[in-house]
Amino acid sequence: MTLDHVPGAAKLSFDVVSAGIAVGTLAQLLPHIAALLTIVWTLIRIFETDTVQSVLRRRRRDLE
Repeated sequence: MTLDHVPGAAKLSFDVVSAGIAVGTLAQLLPHIAALLTIVWTLIRIFETDTVQSVLRRRRRDLE
């Protein structure tokens, strides 16, 4: 099945509507993804702090 019988303007209209739906869908997902990535990044930064690293080193020494 081909779309040769559908006028070009109709194809373009459906393409624009389809793109709008895709952008709208992404707009609803992106805040959640951004929040998750922010949390992960913050946890990584906290893990890298001198305080956390010294606690982890101390625990390793105690376990040995």
